[in-house]
Amino acid sequence: MPRQRILALALAATLVALPAASQQGKGPKTQVYIDVATHNFAGMPSLGGLGGFMMRRMGGDKGPQGYPESRRVPGATGKYLDIALYNGLKPGVEAQQFVPAGLDVGKSLPLVPPVVEPSDHRQYDPKNVDVDVTFYQYWGCGAAVGPGQPKVFHVKMKDGQMQSSGGMAPGLFVPDRDIDATPAYAVWPNKKNTKRVSDDSSMIGGHSIVGDGVPDSLKFDLDQNADFMPQISLRSQGKPEDAIAVSWQPVERARAYFLTAFGAKSQHEFVMWSSSEVAGAGSELLNYLTGSYVDKWLKQKVLLPMSASSCTVPKGIFASSGGAGPQQGGMGGMGMLTMIAYGPETNIAWPPKPSNPKTPWNPEWNVRVRTKSTASAMLGMDMGGMQQQNGQPQQQQKKPGMRGLLKGILGGGG
Repeated sequence: MPRQRILALALAATLVALPAASQQGKGPKTQVYIDVATHNFAGMPSLGGLGGFMMRRMGGDKGPQGYPESRRVPGATGKYLDIALYNGLKPGVEAQQFVPAGLDVGKSLPLVPPVVEPSDHRQYDPKNVDVDVTFYQYWGCGAAVGPGQPKVFHVKMKDGQMQSSGGMAPGLFVPDRDIDATPAYAVWPNKKNTKRVSDDSSMIGGHSIVGDGVPDSLKFDLDQNADFMPQISLRSQGKPEDAIAVSWQPVERARAYFLTAFGAKSQHEFVMWSSSEVAGAGSELLNYLTGSYVDKWLKQKVLLPMSASSCTVPKGIFASSGGAGPQQGGMGGMGMLTMIAYGPETNIAWPPKPSNPKTPWNPEWNVRVRTKSTASAMLGMDMGGMQQQNGQPQQQQKKPGMRGLLKGILGGGG
């Protein structure tokens, strides 16, 4: 069985049920949901041909692959935009969103009901699954491993029987506010329009949506709080057997930061780490958060404050425990670091909410705009060694085995 399938089955044994996807609740009959994201794969422009390899593996060189783009952690550097319109007056009818010239995608974007792709219902006989893996869970910034760490969870599956021991810290509950669009929505990007927003694109300015059943009043202006955030300039230094220093430049409009990493000590040992001082925080936080959750988790030290500019991954937690490392094409001693900067959220309703709470209020529509900036980097690779010289990407130090490292982390090794 391919390695990535075995890992997926093992990971599934560690997860608990997630809340159901967001559903259309009470409120204005017309709702517009806009997600605005910026991503930076640290050092990717300096990888030459390997940059194209990574983009092909992650779909980043094919233009938008369809809604939603911004909620994925893409393999390419750039800006990502998602738009979902729910018009309860006439659900699932195509519409047109006129956008400011600064968005650099033309005068308007077609909003089209999504095409529901058939699900992959292939079943795997558990009797054919042979898994024996151990997960190590760490948390907190600092060169030394904190007290009570790691949490260790071991899973073994053979002949249809599963045995486990140990356990992981419970994950944090993150409200599901994503829009999983059904044919009742009209969305962009879509197959009718594959234009990608550019590095210079801006959301600032006047927007309007027109279409059959769409209120004539659906016109709104967006300011800088609803614009694309700057890229995270992420720097990662240190070998897997050492403490890994991570640093970044302050990100404009960021309210807080969070980092997490997943890697392998060997083919059967996997490591999870986060910057949180609280055990259990993981990849579920790599999404848009409301201001109230940002404030709450800042107080609880789950998130790093906007004044933070560095974090240290504890010494040796990602070190290979034996066997082939990335330089030999193996999995030991490698991993992926991901970071998010949480941006502002904008909500606009028409007519505006009255200041007097006793005044009746029945808005015709509401627009929600969420923003974030994310970055990724390969652990064990000195991203600080990447520079631009004379307008051309240069790498100061040769890093042998990078192709094996990328193929291993992306499952290319089979």
